[in-house]
Amino acid sequence: MRYLRPDLLQLQPYAAVPPLTADKLDANEFPWDWPVGFKQKLSLLWEEEILSNRYPDAQHRRLKQAIAAYAGAAPEQISVGNGSDELIRSLLIATCLGDRGGILVPEPTFSMYAILAESLGIPVVRVPRHPETFALDLKQCQEAMTGQQVRVVCLVDPNSPTGNGLTAAEWEWVEGLPEEVLVILDEAYFEFSQHTALPKLAEHPNWVILRTFSKAFRLAAHRVGYAIGHPQLIQVLEAIRLPYNLSAISQWAAQLALEHADELLADVALIRQEREALYHALQELPGVRVWPSQANFLYFRVAGWDPQELQRAWQELGTCVRCSGGGLRLTVGSSEENQRALERLRQILQSGR
Repeated sequence: MRYLRPDLLQLQPYAAVPPLTADKLDANEFPWDWPVGFKQKLSLLWEEEILSNRYPDAQHRRLKQAIAAYAGAAPEQISVGNGSDELIRSLLIATCLGDRGGILVPEPTFSMYAILAESLGIPVVRVPRHPETFALDLKQCQEAMTGQQVRVVCLVDPNSPTGNGLTAAEWEWVEGLPEEVLVILDEAYFEFSQHTALPKLAEHPNWVILRTFSKAFRLAAHRVGYAIGHPQLIQVLEAIRLPYNLSAISQWAAQLALEHADELLADVALIRQEREALYHALQELPGVRVWPSQANFLYFRVAGWDPQELQRAWQELGTCVRCSGGGLRLTVGSSEENQRALERLRQILQSGR
C-alpha cells in the first residue's frame, strides 16, 4: 500500500491485555470499583443533566474549575484530555512537528511517549537508565541534549514500570534545562507518591505536569487526563486538540470524583500497606529481585527466568502481570488478589518451568 508511510509499517501499537477472568494486575488500575452510591449518583446526573442530543461542553468549564481547586492551580493553567495519551500527543505536535527536534526518553518508561512520537515522525532519543537503580544517567542525558536537537524531555515521576521517583541530582539537572526545551513531568501516580513539581511550576514556564483520573480516582474506563502548565502553553493545547474530546458522562464522572475526593482517596493508604507487604513477601522468594516503589505497583526480576515466559506461566494460573524493560511489573491489587499472585508465583518457581 504505497499511500502509507513506510516508517509506520514497523511501528508496534501499545500492548494492552484484554479483560480476562483472571486477576488483572497488569495495568496499574485501582483494585476496587466505585462505591454503588457514587455510581447511582452518576446515573442520576446522566438522567437529569445530560442531553444525549447535545454535544458536551467543549471547553470543560466546570471540570477545569474543579481540577484547579483540587490541584491548587488556576483554571487557565488546565487542559483536559481523553486520557494523558491525547495530551502527550498534543504536546508533541505543539513542539516537535516540522523538523523542530526530537524527544528524550530515559528507558524503561511509559512506552506511549516513543510510540506517539514515532507515529508523528518525530525522532526519539533513547537513553538507558542505570541498570541497578533505574536513575537517569545524567551524563548520557546531557550528551544527548548537546549532541542532538532535543525539544522535549519526557520524565515520569514516579517512573513506570520501575516505581522510582526523581532524585535530588536529577531535579537539579531538570531545573537547569534551557527554557526552549519543554519538560513533561508525568505525575500519573501523584496520589500514591504525594510528590509534585507544582510548587516550582511558576518558576519554570517550560515545565508541564500531566495527571490522570485513571489510577487513584478509579476512572480508567472514562479516560480523563489533565495537564497543568503555563497559560500560553495551555492556550495552544486547547487550540490544537480535537473538539468535544471528552464525553459528557466522563466530565461528570471526573467532577463527581473530585467532589468525593476524600472518600475515594482514603483507600490509597490501604494500597500503600498492601504494596509494602507485597514487597517484603517478594523479597523472601528465591531468586527474586524487587525494587522499592512510590506508586501502586512493584517491579521485579527473577534470576534464571525469561520475563515473558514467567508472565505466560503466571497468566495460565490466573494472574495477569505486565512484562516491561526486562522485568515484570505487578500492580498492587486487593489483599486477596495479592495473596493469590504470591501463591501462584511460588508454585511456578517451585515447579521450575
